[in-house]
Amino acid sequence: QGAGKEYISIFRLHNAIDDEKRIHKALETLTGALFQRPPLISAVKRQLRVRTIYETKLLEYNKEKNMGIIWIKCEAGTYIRTLCVHLGLVLGTGGQMQELRRNRSGIMSEEGELVTMHDVLDAQWVYDNHKDETYLRRVIRPLESLLVAHKRIFVKDTAVNAICYGAKIMLPGVLKYEDGIEMNEEIVIVTTKGEAVCLAIALMTTSTIASCDHGVVAKIKRVVMERDTYPRKWGLGPTASLKKKLMKEGLLDEKGKPNDKTPESWLKYKEYKHSGEVASAGGDTGSQA
Repeated sequence: QGAGKEYISIFRLHNAIDDEKRIHKALETLTGALFQRPPLISAVKRQLRVRTIYETKLLEYNKEKNMGIIWIKCEAGTYIRTLCVHLGLVLGTGGQMQELRRNRSGIMSEEGELVTMHDVLDAQWVYDNHKDETYLRRVIRPLESLLVAHKRIFVKDTAVNAICYGAKIMLPGVLKYEDGIEMNEEIVIVTTKGEAVCLAIALMTTSTIASCDHGVVAKIKRVVMERDTYPRKWGLGPTASLKKKLMKEGLLDEKGKPNDKTPESWLKYKEYKHSGEVASAGGDTGSQA
């Protein structure tokens, strides 16, 4: 939903204009970053916001009806109704939107990507009667087809389920990554098979990832893979195994915290916190994972 959009709209001017070139000039004026306030009937709070119009074209204009057709390429969240009102204000005649059709959202457009429910029904019939899934794969596309414009980071299979449960995307779990990743850019985390795990916000650039051996690579924005699609692999390291053994023998309490029976070797274990401070496991830092 955050990707760019393209619309074709019919607008109507309240009064006639003497020259069609004025509309072209007005559309050029209304290109770029614009202030917009959502219309009275809208699904969001009516507060002033900035939205970017990338490109506009006047496709047709009827002088007798004072109506025209425009094509708009814009940022997500742009109100075309408001744009038509602004067009009328710039021309000095007043104007309003009559009809609107979205012909592209992100990478999905009207050209080749749309199917009808009859297409889905036919595809199911072909599969049921001929065991041919080619048509079914044409009308039902994988989720990853919507994310091909995002830069990717590939993670190990052992890290996938932990990410699905909200774990941080750490550098040791990264297998490979694409060039050109920038700070705070929206990226997609994928498995070695190309399955989308989550959308994330990059906290490291490509050059930083290449030069570091630890740290948080990205912050999860939205998990798209179901939990337990991949097996759980956390809690299998040497420290976690030793902790489970001590809990089973009663040398740690049921929550994994030290008690009066905890051996000295465990209490002297050092844990490095995010702030860089070093603290004893028996102090306020809690137990080890």
